[in-house]
Amino acid sequence: MNTICNYPLRFQPLFRHYLWGGRRLKTMLGKSLGTGDDYAESWELVDHGADQSVVLNGAAAGLTLERLVAEHNSELFGRHAGQAQFPLLFKFLDCNRTLSVQVHPNDAQGALLDPPDLGKTEAWVVLAADPGSKIYAGLKAGVTEEDLRVALKSGTCDQCLHTFEPQVGDCVFIEAGTVHALGEGLVIAEIQQASDTTFRLFDWNRVGPEGNPRDLHIEQSLGVTNFERGPVSPQQPQRTDQPVRKRLVTCDKFVLDRHTLEVSQSICGDNRFHLLAVIEGSLSIGSEKLPLGATCLLPAAAGEVELVPQGRAVVLDIYLP
Repeated sequence: MNTICNYPLRFQPLFRHYLWGGRRLKTMLGKSLGTGDDYAESWELVDHGADQSVVLNGAAAGLTLERLVAEHNSELFGRHAGQAQFPLLFKFLDCNRTLSVQVHPNDAQGALLDPPDLGKTEAWVVLAADPGSKIYAGLKAGVTEEDLRVALKSGTCDQCLHTFEPQVGDCVFIEAGTVHALGEGLVIAEIQQASDTTFRLFDWNRVGPEGNPRDLHIEQSLGVTNFERGPVSPQQPQRTDQPVRKRLVTCDKFVLDRHTLEVSQSICGDNRFHLLAVIEGSLSIGSEKLPLGATCLLPAAAGEVELVPQGRAVVLDIYLP
């Protein structure tokens, strides 16, 4: 068996520039940025059309994630072999301004788009939150489609949204069809399906650089909104069989765990990939050093590995159910 990817794979981030971005991907997470103050997203792992993560280290250096999926499927996925693309996308977000109010389709709705795409179920973990920062997650109880239409016409969409002030460490699960927005002053780690389909419902009555409102997708948004979803609150972490590991999200798209480490901990060896992201401190896996803000992909073929923290480290661990 050709084991070109049986070790921790590191990838080159892809940066996204949006008007709500800033510089905290560098100042907080250590990313190597160019000039400018609109660095909004760091796509750490992606296989979505032309958007491709490229391996930085080891025997697979220079290969795209798309090529790894095509040529080393069993090594990468193990028990989940046969995937046509890498099904998840992981990113960091610097919300220097409040994002637009959005909603994403589910898989069945995404398949009807031109071109077709996956749906987009996602989860956020709050890495930083300025005092007074808000998350908008779900509609208030009882809000109907007609209520939302009226609010959109009057520019008061926010009055229909469930809102709370998050704390560092909060995890918020956003199923496809959930109306949502991230507020100013947040830094977020996000895991989602490998989709880039977003319908913009409301943009806080803002205008772009030329004085015109940004495009909205009101009918598409309303068409995919789950009006039964209601308010969304932070997840309650669940205990697991390991004291250092808490379960944040279990759904049919991914599982999200959080490890809090002060001593070495074995991980993997379960014949599936694990996507790791260091959100506090630093750690190493063999000779591979993972500082704060680093991510790596452990293919199924890597087997069991040992995470060695330098002091205290917190790492997100994402895998398929």
